[in-house]
Amino acid sequence: MAEEVTFADFQKFDFRVGKIVEATQVPASKKLIQLTVDFGTEKRTAVAGLLKYYAPEQLLGKKCVFLLNLQRRVLAGIESQCMILAAEDNEDHVSVLIPEKDIAEGSKIG
Repeated sequence: MAEEVTFADFQKFDFRVGKIVEATQVPASKKLIQLTVDFGTEKRTAVAGLLKYYAPEQLLGKKCVFLLNLQRRVLAGIESQCMILAAEDNEDHVSVLIPEKDIAEGSKIG
């Protein structure tokens, strides 16, 4: 079990709903997908190791949950500016997190 955090610590995270408007396999990678995500007021790039679980076209148009204020990282030469959230079980099934109802891009989660 992970260490408990305070509510003040939780408030530091900027979780938002973003709509995936572009999704392509990262060249020369067997794991990575490059996503362009619309957050309503801005678009950001995310690089995610989801290729084993999703074809890029399966992610197009989906509204998913992202963490926006995670420190940026360069993966396969591409700067990842946010992180998509996904759940993984003990049987290696992975599912990106999708809001139950349609909600505007950029909606804050908390």
